[in-house]
Amino acid sequence: MKKILVVFGTRPEAIKMAPLVKEFQKQPDHFHTKVCITAQHREMLDQVLDFFEITSDYDLDLMKPGQNLYSLTIAIIESLKPILETFTPDFVFVHGDTTTTMAASIASFYSKSKVCHIEAGLRTHNKFSPFPEEINRQITGRICDLHFAPTEASKHNLLAENISKKDILVTGNTVIDALFESITRVKNLSTENIENIKKRLFPEQEVILVTGHRRENHGEGFERICQALKEIAKLKPKVKIIYPVHLNPMVQEPVNRHLKDSKNILLISPLSYPEFIWLMCRSKIIITDSGGVQEEAPSLGKPVLVMRDITERPEAVEAGTVILVGTNKERIVNEALDLLDNKERFQLMSELHNPYGDGKACSRIIEFLKARIYD
Repeated sequence: MKKILVVFGTRPEAIKMAPLVKEFQKQPDHFHTKVCITAQHREMLDQVLDFFEITSDYDLDLMKPGQNLYSLTIAIIESLKPILETFTPDFVFVHGDTTTTMAASIASFYSKSKVCHIEAGLRTHNKFSPFPEEINRQITGRICDLHFAPTEASKHNLLAENISKKDILVTGNTVIDALFESITRVKNLSTENIENIKKRLFPEQEVILVTGHRRENHGEGFERICQALKEIAKLKPKVKIIYPVHLNPMVQEPVNRHLKDSKNILLISPLSYPEFIWLMCRSKIIITDSGGVQEEAPSLGKPVLVMRDITERPEAVEAGTVILVGTNKERIVNEALDLLDNKERFQLMSELHNPYGDGKACSRIIEFLKARIYD
């Protein structure tokens, strides 16, 4: 039996790792699986764990007021040391591009555990966009032993970096596994937040869902984003714009200053994962700078405007399921209005194939690992 340690710290990581944890737990004869959370996103992380019925074995609880990348990186590495020394995992699974991912990979390397990277191989080749995620991914990629790439393009990025083909598996993205498991559960979901949203909507009212939090958009970027949303609201008074506002003060301040008085913009607190899935299903289009939403929305038939100048997920752009608009006010406004008004274009985008998977990524990962162990 092999010992597996799954490490994650943010809500997006938890969503994407939850189905993998559940899959490992189905095979206790092959794997002894433990979960370690760093809790970069304390409250939002706990909501996901509760929804997927996952209990952490180690909770580092590292979220602190005024936390920065320096202190967080140090805290993760130092806090993982005794866990790695005590549990001595054969394989440590990390996900994506967060500080938890990078620091956990370094700590696992120091303990000589094999590192497995879920969602490996995404690249922009611009170390400051997204920041610090691009370099977090590249560092993790140099350390890890097994690379689970969501797409062929990600695999090619890894091959170009001289990663051995035998150590790479194209899986699809585990976020689609999580989404498919969740859709049926949220269809008739009723929570206080959802009921409050319903009260603010007319029957059949078109909804634009907005999310935004990326560091590279802080400052002037968010000023332009807010100006664009205000313009859309003014030009489309019958459309409801719903914005669950990230807790970061760098996001809260410009959003509230620009948008709180717009009658058809609804600013709400961050939603739980199932509530957010429900709202994605209720929306017509989505405007976001989130990586996960770019992957999830096409499976729901929702066109996406991505408020980034460059993306490490070019497959969706190439497939036509998302449109890069950056933080350019005119581009955001024009593309949103066109999707609302142009029924043929909207229909085409909503029916395109999702390039990020079929919901079977986790089973592929488990079978690949078993083959490596037992062959």
